[in-house]
Amino acid sequence: MARRRSPQERSPRSLDALSASEAVNFNFDRAADILALPDAERVILKSPFRELSVELPVKMDSGEWRVFNGYRVQHDNSRGPCKGGLRYHPSVSTDEVRALAALMTWKTALVDIPFGGAKGGIACEPQRMSSDERQRLTRQFVRAIGPIIGPAQDIPAPDMNTNAQTMAWIMDEYSNSHGYSPAVVTGKPLHLLGSAGREDATGRGVAILAARACQTLGLNLSGARIVIQGFGNVGSHAARLLQQRGARIIAVGDASGGVCNAEGLDIPALIAWTNEHKSVAGFPDAQGCPTKKLLETPCDILIPAALGGVIDAEVAARIDTKLVIEAANYPVTAGGAAVFQEREIPALPDVLANAGGVVVSYFEWTQNLTEFRWKEDRVHAELEEILNRAYDETARLAVEHKVDWRTAAYIVAIDRVAQAARLRWLS
Repeated sequence: MARRRSPQERSPRSLDALSASEAVNFNFDRAADILALPDAERVILKSPFRELSVELPVKMDSGEWRVFNGYRVQHDNSRGPCKGGLRYHPSVSTDEVRALAALMTWKTALVDIPFGGAKGGIACEPQRMSSDERQRLTRQFVRAIGPIIGPAQDIPAPDMNTNAQTMAWIMDEYSNSHGYSPAVVTGKPLHLLGSAGREDATGRGVAILAARACQTLGLNLSGARIVIQGFGNVGSHAARLLQQRGARIIAVGDASGGVCNAEGLDIPALIAWTNEHKSVAGFPDAQGCPTKKLLETPCDILIPAALGGVIDAEVAARIDTKLVIEAANYPVTAGGAAVFQEREIPALPDVLANAGGVVVSYFEWTQNLTEFRWKEDRVHAELEEILNRAYDETARLAVEHKVDWRTAAYIVAIDRVAQAARLRWLS
């Protein structure tokens, strides 16, 4: 058997040339080497079991017909039905969705909830579409993928540029063909059997895990200077909850610009401003900060919470922080991660850092199936317990194998999926 090339033999810049799905598989292989996973199992566990690409004709408000490309990738169902978000963005592609579906497999396994991984997306510009156009597009997509989703098959959820209303349309369209089925999708409005605590779940998880990482590293979260790139659902809730823990959010940015204040931004006021103006730009009592420079602002904790691939090797070399919390999916490229390792900057990986959302999605699915509602304090308590357990397992293996948190997290996740596959069919 040919010797596998060690990650140390590849330069950060060469790693940046990997596509998103190739980068996920690169991280897989690093952990699989430590697990001594057989080659046959590697090939099978890395490969999606189903990929669906659909064309979605939609009549626009103008009367014009447009055709959109939609995707749903189901990566693995060894540990339960597939689970993963649905994003609307011009950059959506087969490779991106394939990579994110694999991340969901490892994420759900890491936090030990009974799901596999999936992801979906539609290549579109939702900000330029009316609500009626988005609804028609969503319902057309549900009709196209309806045969492969369901409470026991694949459960979509919100992601970039989709929200509780989008999930309500999905539930309604699916129910039109299959009968009332609230468990087909999570992230629904509370009035349609959504879960208390779902809206802020990912941001809450970021705050919980940031506190744990600070304990491990001997950092004091109270007074820590934090920079957050992205101020949507995840970034805004993370900022609010971290400020409540005493941290100073000194800089925040979104696609339209950034703002900073060395003494700390007033996060509740910034959230109100953003809700009204649709951007952090122009927020009073703060200085403007160019979006491209935001990541290089000196800080104690850096939280990329926007698009994937924003921190490559070149950007990582200029970042001045003590800790990175990956609140977005795949915000740090394989090259960027290699630079962080060289510079001994710890990074809590996305498969752990942003897992709060899928954990509470699991709670919502469970409530829908049992037809029993949980109170919000129970949701918060169960979420914290699950995330703390996943963090402890990751941190323990990082010390045991002398590896970074990312590799340790993959070790936990891959081992669980491999064991489930062996017991069910891979033997």
